[in-house]
Amino acid sequence: MAINKQEHAQWSSNFGFVLAAVGSAVGLGNIWKFPYMVGESGGSAFVIAYLFCLALIGFPILVAEWLVGRRGQKNPINTFSDVAASEGKSRSWGIVGATGILGGFLILSFYSVIGGWALNYITKVGSGSFAGQDGDSVAATFDAMLASAGTLTIWHTVFMAITALIVGVGVTKGIENTAKVLMPLLGVILFVIVGYNVMNGGFGQAVNYLFAPDLSKLNGDVMLAALGHAFFTLSIGMGIMVAYGSYLGREVNLLSTARTVVILDTVIALAAGLAIFPIIFNNGLDPASGPGLIFVSLPIAFGSMGAGAIIGTLFFLLITFAAVTSSISLLEPTVELLEERTPMSRTVSTIVASIAVWLLGIAALLSFNLWSDFTIMGNGIFDALDKLTSKFMLPLTGLAAIIFVGWKMDQRSIQQELGLSNGTWQLWQIIAKFVAPIAVLIVFVTTLIS
Repeated sequence: MAINKQEHAQWSSNFGFVLAAVGSAVGLGNIWKFPYMVGESGGSAFVIAYLFCLALIGFPILVAEWLVGRRGQKNPINTFSDVAASEGKSRSWGIVGATGILGGFLILSFYSVIGGWALNYITKVGSGSFAGQDGDSVAATFDAMLASAGTLTIWHTVFMAITALIVGVGVTKGIENTAKVLMPLLGVILFVIVGYNVMNGGFGQAVNYLFAPDLSKLNGDVMLAALGHAFFTLSIGMGIMVAYGSYLGREVNLLSTARTVVILDTVIALAAGLAIFPIIFNNGLDPASGPGLIFVSLPIAFGSMGAGAIIGTLFFLLITFAAVTSSISLLEPTVELLEERTPMSRTVSTIVASIAVWLLGIAALLSFNLWSDFTIMGNGIFDALDKLTSKFMLPLTGLAAIIFVGWKMDQRSIQQELGLSNGTWQLWQIIAKFVAPIAVLIVFVTTLIS
């Protein structure tokens, strides 16, 4: 049973909410994962597929999660349960909220470990540790970090502490105000790095790589990779956007706000590509080098550049800012749940949730060293958590959310709330009821088969 201790928090402004939502969406998925997925999945072919999937799948599910969250005005479990009851449906729909919260909790445990890597590399690049090093030396430095349980624990702890401090302050003073500071800074850093690339070569090649249509590389694997990433990058299926929607007032236009968030998220992802690929091409490195693109390939480049220490430090600050704005959103649903359903204050709820995430993160980071022999279905703890959430929990939770909105809620009230004309409403119905669910099912089934 929920414990009503105080009035539910609200965003102080639509602008603050947009920055917080963009901050959640713009994380390691944009700055770290998007560039190397572009490299592995056909360059511009992946970008085209990604934009298509964002519009037809990511956008409607994002709107659906906000809509449910705003109606419920509680944590994701109570929100789905209460909204379902108000629609004459079973309260068991609260399970959707529960899987979302659990998914975000599990993701943050290993996400924080990667955030710790970025923090560590700020000091390494800034001190000139990579100056003059070749690829083997840089790779050895990264491997040595992964092999040190102590080093990983320290930086994981620092990153989780930063996340907890922000979330513990509250929705407006903590999450919203942090987004108002970090998101503009993130934009400035991206602008500086892209500007540097314009002046120092490789930029034209990067633009061609990202934007010149090459439909010959557009195949089923690229489409599936793009759809999966579009789903992940908007923070849907994790309880985040349901929780953020619960702090929304009725005056906010969900469709226009979602459009703004999707556009900004996409612009920043593409800008990240323009910040990374010119450096890669200018130094003769491989754009398809996978996850090591950021922590191995780029440090090689930074070590050989004249202003490498400065640009490299700015870049890993960018990675860290993006990671923090996402990590606070990943922690929020769990904190909201504890705050509303237990006698604990927000501060205590944040401490309890953060310690639990931190402990699971310790298990994840130990899979790189002391527990490397322990596997779950052939995967270390870190990889097992990643695959469980990204390939199963997120798509199923997002699928359930869009089915709930498209098939279980009163459609006339949704049309009125979204302010859609009859013609546009028919298009929304087609996408929300058929296109988005079928697309998610295709990705999920294909994942199971492969």
